[in-house]
Amino acid sequence: MKLAVAGKGGAGKSTIVSLMARVLSEQGKKVIVIDADPDMNQASLLGIPDDVVITPVSELKELIAERTGTTPGQPAPFFTMNPKVSDIPSKYSVTVGGITLLTMGTIKRGGGGCACPENAFIKSLISHLFIAREEWVILDMEAGIEHLGRGTALGVDHLLVVVEPSKTSIATAHRVNQLARDIGIKKVLIAANKLRNKEDRAIIEDHLPGYDILGFVEYSDEIKEISSFGKSVFSARVTILDQIEKLITTLG
Repeated sequence: MKLAVAGKGGAGKSTIVSLMARVLSEQGKKVIVIDADPDMNQASLLGIPDDVVITPVSELKELIAERTGTTPGQPAPFFTMNPKVSDIPSKYSVTVGGITLLTMGTIKRGGGGCACPENAFIKSLISHLFIAREEWVILDMEAGIEHLGRGTALGVDHLLVVVEPSKTSIATAHRVNQLARDIGIKKVLIAANKLRNKEDRAIIEDHLPGYDILGFVEYSDEIKEISSFGKSVFSARVTILDQIEKLITTLG
């Protein structure tokens, strides 16, 4: 299963991703998490110690230049669009609790001479993970879906938007849905998060008509502690995990 996950900052997207990864791993599934959010929270959420070095792929300047046929820091009007990436997951990942983590890092834009080669390299890597690998792959994206080109989108089984009951979060879901259609993803699923009562559930249902709602996750002080205070998702209790397991089961 290949799952791309988006959502407004603060909606709980990264926490949902890491909790799903934990549940899948405990079910005996092999899981790769791709952290493509500029905030890069997955290492902390998965309980990887601070002294463990994780090299973001975007910082592999020399390797990216070699594979794309460019020179680091120099303008690159021409470069290889499909560089070799098959060896990257094994060389630059970290594994914890049966979950393999790859961090994409931040690509500098606006005058960065090697931004395009970096983008080509990262998109090729994500495409490889989506299309050529057999594991569960979960891509934790920023609010937009810039990491998904048309070719990458072919390997996506589901695009999941994590939505909290707020106007801005719902607006993000609509925007992601339109961007998804533009690159050929016809179906967007919704994971409603941080629900405190029936009114919150009604807000999601009333403002996202026609969307497939994968499931509902209640507001939890424990999830807040995980997302805000640096606790690992491996500290989560059964009640939370049951709700996450329902999301996974509904995916099929």
